[in-house]
Amino acid sequence: MMKILDRFFQKIEPLFRKDGKLEKLYPLFEATDSFLFGASGTTDTAPHVRDAIDFKRIMIIVIIALIPCTFMAMWNTGYQTNLALQSLNITSPSGWRGEIMSIIGCSPESFIANFVHGALYFLPIYLVVLVVGSIWEGLFNLIRGHEISEAFLVTSLLFTLTLPPTIPLWQAAVGISFGVVFAKEAFGGVGLNFMNPALVARAFIYFAYPAQMSGNEVWVAVDGFTSATPLAQISEAVSASQAMQNVDFTWAQAFIGTIPGSMGETSVLACLFGALLLLVTGIASWRIMTSMLIGGVISSLLFFFLADPANPFNGIPVHYHLVLGGFAFGLVFMATDPVSAAHTPQGQWMYGLLIGVLAILIRVANPAYPEGVMLAILLGNVFAPLFDYFVIQANVKRRKLRHG
Repeated sequence: MMKILDRFFQKIEPLFRKDGKLEKLYPLFEATDSFLFGASGTTDTAPHVRDAIDFKRIMIIVIIALIPCTFMAMWNTGYQTNLALQSLNITSPSGWRGEIMSIIGCSPESFIANFVHGALYFLPIYLVVLVVGSIWEGLFNLIRGHEISEAFLVTSLLFTLTLPPTIPLWQAAVGISFGVVFAKEAFGGVGLNFMNPALVARAFIYFAYPAQMSGNEVWVAVDGFTSATPLAQISEAVSASQAMQNVDFTWAQAFIGTIPGSMGETSVLACLFGALLLLVTGIASWRIMTSMLIGGVISSLLFFFLADPANPFNGIPVHYHLVLGGFAFGLVFMATDPVSAAHTPQGQWMYGLLIGVLAILIRVANPAYPEGVMLAILLGNVFAPLFDYFVIQANVKRRKLRHG
């Protein structure tokens, strides 16, 4: 069947090439052909130079690395929702989801009930993000005559994983539209953006629609039910010494991911599975991951031992900082973005260290905004070219002195 389809594509390809009747639709033809049979072209500029690996394979590996987080996003969303329904003595939610779950049941002890219930929230959001973002990318590529890249499959999944399950679908569409248009296509498209489009999209809707992206009512998809994240619980403490007493989740629960939060960011364990694959395949930089971890640990230690005891966030131990919020998810998948991260080895160390320090600094020093990972990575994206510039200039000076 695939051979027949391949011969058909080869037969109609001249229609889409230059001077063909359907020349303007070549990006759509190429995207379909590349998705089904692989890309025939190669790249010769940063950031896509990779020995014997093509861009499509890179994107596929990243998507595979995100599967554990996607799995946990659906399971934990359903788990938190079913727990809330159980506490309220409600047998099933209202609406079309309730009709489906009335057949399966809403027991938090049921793996299938948790997974299916969570999927009923996750999948509609992801499909809206995927369709809307693809339309924008397709439109820009048709106008420019560029090939349609598989990169948006990663961007759309990353963005969805950073959202709460209660986000209105139209806001998800607005967010990804802003990220694709103003953080990517405005700079020329794939490989030319200097900031992570998924993070820009999330930052935009966070500040544009804070009521749907923060607070205690957005993390569990049950109307009127409130459930604070661990960081929100810590913010309600009166001092650093009482900070951890306010948290009703254990470190193990935060590590596994059975806590309220953004759908795909709660599980450090799932992020570690993804990190292992990205490091083994050489897709992500171990320098960025290591330096961000070091920066986060150093910043956490300084605040824990030296800062004002009246601030409850100063009472968070180092090992808790690393499993709360989106620190692990940002470290593995966002900070290591090959386009917006630093590219020189020394620049990657500085880049990761800056993000790690800033992530904890924003979390602790600004109690009104405890989730500082997103802003820290965006600031790191801004400084990444500067780090690379200084590293390159230093190398040039050393060579001049050596051969001068």
